[in-house]
Amino acid sequence: MSAEAERKTENLPQWKKEEVDELAALIDDYESVGIVGIAGIPSKQLQDMRRELYGTAQLRVSRNTLQVRALDDVDLDDLVEHVDGQVGIIGTNENPFSLYKELEASKTPAPINEGEVAPNDIVIPEGDTGVDPGPFVGELQSIGANARIEDGSIQVMEDSTVLEAGEEVSADLANVLNELGIEPKEVGLDLRAVVADGVLFSPEDLDIDVDAYESDVQTAAAYAHNLSVNAVFPTETTASTLIAKATGEAKSLGLHAAIEDEALMPDLVSKADAQLRALAAQIDDEEALPEELQGVEAPTPAAAAADESEDESADDQDDAEADAADDDDDDDDGDGADGLGAMFG
Repeated sequence: MSAEAERKTENLPQWKKEEVDELAALIDDYESVGIVGIAGIPSKQLQDMRRELYGTAQLRVSRNTLQVRALDDVDLDDLVEHVDGQVGIIGTNENPFSLYKELEASKTPAPINEGEVAPNDIVIPEGDTGVDPGPFVGELQSIGANARIEDGSIQVMEDSTVLEAGEEVSADLANVLNELGIEPKEVGLDLRAVVADGVLFSPEDLDIDVDAYESDVQTAAAYAHNLSVNAVFPTETTASTLIAKATGEAKSLGLHAAIEDEALMPDLVSKADAQLRALAAQIDDEEALPEELQGVEAPTPAAAAADESEDESADDQDDAEADAADDDDDDDDGDGADGLGAMFG
């Protein structure tokens, strides 16, 4: 506690000192501490929210001046500027992203009253209102809804925006929305800012699409994996793919150069046999051929093309091995994130 803060605290009544101490103790007990807005939340609903947070987070509501003193005492000045209006201090040992997600999920729809500011555009949807013909159709039209009587009931003919975000709700609009059961606002704890490990997070920082973020990380890991393979940069994740690719390229080179290696002999013999049979099929003089090659029929156009392509087996083999490497890359995409650190570490 700074000397100035200590002097200010000394001038407080005893009950306020105790309240500040309790708030400071709450802040010290948790890894993440934030300020939440509680305006517009009925007392009973606020108590329900506290119970729902039990075991995950703790909410403490007090006078703003005492909250500011407690934040000053523990050197969390970054949160002081967010103590404005009806607010409380919330503490949790979860990360700020989890806290924000939980608070947003706990919000519930609620009716909006006369004089309140619309948090978003208020739209009366197209369809049957379920209200019998009567003066209500005029009330709908007076607030800007495209409504008329049709098929024995009041119908809204198209989605009608009756109030834009930031505008004040009139008495007529509040009555119509209440009659239709439309609840255009959400009630819940509104996280204004949170500090974790000395870092200040705003709601904009915490409002992320987790699925999209995970997909981006997986895509980045896959690209990194492919870059490592193409750059021939061996890692624990890419070593098996690089070895398989190198093995395929070596075999293709051996076949193309007719290297008499024990591992290549079966393929070399098969290649030579295919070339010989393709040649024998083009010779009309059977006496010029060994007995086992006499009567060999000319290959079909497709088969002939396949036999002729044997001379280009090295290129074909390269393509096949490249395809195999691509397949391996796809198979390894799921493990890319695990190897990302090793790749660039």
